[in-house]
Amino acid sequence: MSRQHTEVEIACDESGSDGENLTGGNTDVFAHAGVDVPMESATAAIREIRDRIRSPAEEYKANHLLREKHRAVLEWLLAPSGPLHGRAYVHLTEKTFFMVERVVDLLLGDPAGALPLCRAGADAFGAEPWKRFLAAANALLRVRGEAGAGPGAPVDAFFRAVDALAERAPDLRDQDAAAVVKLLGGARSRAADHRARLLTAPSLIPVLNPLLPAILATAAHWSSGGRAVVLVHDRQNMLTEERIEWLKGAARIGGLRLVVARDDARVQLADFLAGIARSVASHELNGRGDATLTALLRPYVDARSVWGHERSQGQLFGAVHNESVRSLANINNLV
Repeated sequence: MSRQHTEVEIACDESGSDGENLTGGNTDVFAHAGVDVPMESATAAIREIRDRIRSPAEEYKANHLLREKHRAVLEWLLAPSGPLHGRAYVHLTEKTFFMVERVVDLLLGDPAGALPLCRAGADAFGAEPWKRFLAAANALLRVRGEAGAGPGAPVDAFFRAVDALAERAPDLRDQDAAAVVKLLGGARSRAADHRARLLTAPSLIPVLNPLLPAILATAAHWSSGGRAVVLVHDRQNMLTEERIEWLKGAARIGGLRLVVARDDARVQLADFLAGIARSVASHELNGRGDATLTALLRPYVDARSVWGHERSQGQLFGAVHNESVRSLANINNLV
């Protein structure tokens, strides 16, 4: 049988994109959804949603479903008897944890230290020192520096923030976190080298943007078992022709085609799932979870999602989340 007849199209969309701004953006969770639903079934599902909600909006978004007055429609969409169950998947990224993993991996050569560092966080280091550390780490890794700042400013600011954490380190109950802070304090030369590379030759694959590793995770999920996969994705500025070619090789997929979401009912369903998952996961992360919605979402969530927050992890992933599986998120190893 020819390749043309064995390929399966997976419709994809994301929610929560703030680019490389992971600490000062509008959202604290990024979600990327993939849907394996035939076009005819997806069109029928969208029609059913419109019939149930009856909003005059030309294009429905996840926010329509997340309104309390449409709670029954939301539960129907996610329920085992709904149109997505067993045919959809969502990869979650806790942005703070993702960013700390990136900076720990860059400076120490291993992302493992991010977990104890994040779990110590504001409770151990203090709210303001931890907030300054996160902002400085974000600035260190971003391609674009602050206007008017010198080339070495992000490096200096980062190590001032690390020094502030180090002042609290001797008092920490978790000495694993203290050890990570100490190691970071000795990594100035690697940080300076990173900033110099960003200024002279920015990488095709930005280290901080969660979209590309999420697409890799989505592709890996749907191509397991040797299936040939083509991703059909909502248009996104990050997905340039060069990056699409890179993704096709790194993810070993047959192609990645960009469409306008409102023109493809399958992508609209992926958009709904991504937006719903981002909202539900964010509420869990912030201690405002809805037990019913979290339970309905759980079967869709990728066990290899990039998530470090301990309490919400148990709610979102149950017992299946593997904290040691981060290879798909560690995009630098694939470039």
